[in-house]
Amino acid sequence: MEGKKPIGAIGGVAQATAVMAETSGTKAAADRRGFLVKLGWAGFALFQLTWIVSFMRFFFPRTLFEPPTTFKVGYPWEFTVGTVDIRFQQRYRVWIVRETEGFYALLGKCTHLGCTPVWWEGENKFKCPCHGSGFTKEGVNYEGPAPRPLERLKIGLAEDGQIVIDSSVVFRRERGEWEKPGAFLRA
Repeated sequence: MEGKKPIGAIGGVAQATAVMAETSGTKAAADRRGFLVKLGWAGFALFQLTWIVSFMRFFFPRTLFEPPTTFKVGYPWEFTVGTVDIRFQQRYRVWIVRETEGFYALLGKCTHLGCTPVWWEGENKFKCPCHGSGFTKEGVNYEGPAPRPLERLKIGLAEDGQIVIDSSVVFRRERGEWEKPGAFLRA
């Protein structure tokens, strides 16, 4: 329509319609552009919010409950000589072994990768289900990839006569610590 001049009223309507179409096309493009800009900023804000929430999650550990490090397991006469008591395996990850000479507490954590071995009473051994490490009733490793024996925990008597385990004190055989006081409770 640029080269020709409109004739009469019809030409004026056509020219007005063309101008309106051109204006509304520009407006639609501007609306579309504005929408895309807003969408981009919303995506950026969502990304930043996700990152900040992930960063803040670091300050709130996933562990909501940790068992106490010192706990009572019962009176000495409640344990049968020659047995491994598995009652405390689930809650404290500890086995109480009763021998004729006394007691010791084994930490239920394989020295290979930290899995929890299982006590096989019929075979008189601890067996790790992860990679097959085997331990005697005393906790000595004899098969599989475990590099060292199970660790013993501090064991003693409370004032009321009950056996007390302190899982914060660990005794390792390869360091000669199984002979130290606290690694074994004389009966």
